[in-house]
Order: sequence, then structure tokens, then C-alpha cells
Amino acid sequence: MSLALDSVALSADGRAVLHPVTLELPPGLPNVLLGPTGAGKTTLLRLMAGLDRPGAGRILAEGRDVTGVAVRRRSVAMVYQQFINYPTLSVFENIASPLRVARLPRAELENRVGEAARLLRLEPYLARKPLELSGGQQQRTAIARALVKRAALVLMDEPLANLDYKLREGLREELPKLFAESGAVFVYATTEPAEALLLGGNVATLSEGRVTQFGPAAAVFRHPADLATARAFSDPPLNEAPARAAGGRLRLAFGVALPAPPLPEGDCTIGIRAHQLSLDPVEGAVPLPATVRVAEVTGSESYVHIDVGGLPWVVLAPGVRRPEPGDAATVWLDPRRLLVFGADGRLAATASLAEAA
Repeated sequence: MSLALDSVALSADGRAVLHPVTLELPPGLPNVLLGPTGAGKTTLLRLMAGLDRPGAGRILAEGRDVTGVAVRRRSVAMVYQQFINYPTLSVFENIASPLRVARLPRAELENRVGEAARLLRLEPYLARKPLELSGGQQQRTAIARALVKRAALVLMDEPLANLDYKLREGLREELPKLFAESGAVFVYATTEPAEALLLGGNVATLSEGRVTQFGPAAAVFRHPADLATARAFSDPPLNEAPARAAGGRLRLAFGVALPAPPLPEGDCTIGIRAHQLSLDPVEGAVPLPATVRVAEVTGSESYVHIDVGGLPWVVLAPGVRRPEPGDAATVWLDPRRLLVFGADGRLAATASLAEAA
């Protein structure tokens, strides 16, 4: 199975909902759609499934144009964030339902259902009805039903969002193995950059109905093509500041000058992620005066929200940090970790330490 989108676009009420998208989605590994709510991820999934028809462009499966082919005539399975199960059927029958439609022999049906139940840890609940399950167990049932179908195209729209942390982490590890073994094309939509990195494979970043970049997840994270991509692939939000490149220096709007990589002179924007800043001295880093806004302790790490030259930044600091709002602080910025974007928003210089990002 292969899936390709050729200049696929969609408009509604005279407004572009999805700008032209051209993608080649390979089988056997995750193809992650990453972006905030409203970026166009679900729209793309519906077009790939055949639930909606694009206003322009073509969708090709194995080189065959399936743009106008109804979803029921395609080999597609979908999993949504909000689970959908048959309330009158047992968990076993919910999982088995697509196999019964396909008239599989009983032995193969039971074997496939058993495999899916073991993977999703549903074996103790096979005789129960969905309303006797927790929300997480119901979502696992919906995922199992999609996987057991062994469709050529599996579309997942934030499928793990309603699961507890431990199960979510376990499935993030198991799903790539399933992708590799199945030979199907998997497309997985998420708002979480960490999830995109954990799943690996390819990632397409989306912003306001545009696919801004597509490629191996780690490469897109370390070398974003533009500011929109860097924003989509940063959580907490990317720390940004306007700057001007001149005389081999980056002069920030709040009066700080940094050593600069080779850049054309002119206005630009610097970006640095929260984990690349420090509240403790770092060799080669430049100290910036800051004011604490609020601190969030997450366990072994703390998110410290600060004001730097009137800009809201976030620092991910190791350990428990409890500075009070209004406290003076110093944040250390390592110029080797900066991303620099030109006035057009395109990446002008990547961090020299990008491979350690």
C-alpha cells in the first residue's frame, strides 16, 4: 500500500480550509500530522479516508486515483479521540465486528481478536458491554477494532488523548512495532510534539491549513524549515525575540548583542526552546536579566515562566524551582542553540548544536 496526495486542497464559504498539500506517505512506519487544534489535521484525515472530497487535487492509492471513491469501498480503518463502540455488543463482538462483516473463518476471527485484546490489555473485559467499562477501556476497544481489521490505511485522530499516562506511554512504544509489521499506511494526528518524537517515523507539521514541512521527525524537530514549523514542534511554546543581524552580531530588541552565525544583514527573529535555556550559569551562554511570572513544578522538573525584556518566555529547569512572582532572575542563553529566522519567516541559520537539541 502507498498513499499520495497530489495538490489536495479544500475551501468552504470562499475560504481556504486546506491549502494545496502534496505528500507521499510510505507504509510500515508512523506518518504523524502535528499541529495545534484547528491546523487542519482532521480535515486531512477525512480527505484521506474518503469521508470528504477535496475541492482540488488527487488522492492516489497504489498509484490509482481514489479521489471520488466512497469510504465504504476503500480499505480504511479510523480511530477517533472520542471512542465509538456498539453499546449492545460485548467487547469481543465490538472488536470482531469488521471481521464478521468480512466473513472470516471463526478460528482466524478468534485469533485476531485475541491478539488485539492482548496488545490493548482487554482480555479481562471481553465479555463486558462498553457501558461497563471506563473511558480508557472503551477507547482501547475502539483502537483494537481498527487494528484487527488489518486495513491498508489506518487513520488515528489523537487516539491516546483519553488514556491514562501509563497506558498511553506503553501504547506509544507498541504502536510503531505494529506499524512496521503490518505493511499498512498509518497516519496519526496529534497536538503533542513529544508524542510525534516518541512515535518516530515521519512528521508533517501543520499551521493554519498548510503543511509547512514533512520529513523524519527528528530532522524536522532539529532543523525546522520556518518559524511556523518551529512553533508547531515546540511545547511549551517557542521562546522568540525580534532581532537584527549586523556586523556579525545579533542585536536583540531589548539591547542585548549575541555572536551570530553567517547571516545576511537585516531584521530577523530568534527562537529557542524551553529546555535549551537555563537558570544556572552555562559555559558560553549569555546572561539575560529576567523577572519571574510564575513557576510550575511538574515533579522532577519545573516550568519557570519569566519576562525577558517585556517578552514572555518559559524555561524548563531540572528539579523543584519555586521562585515567587516578581522575583528577579537570570536566564542563560547559549547562542549555539539558537534558531534564526529571516524577515520572511524562513530558517536563516540553524543551531550549531542542533543535533543535541
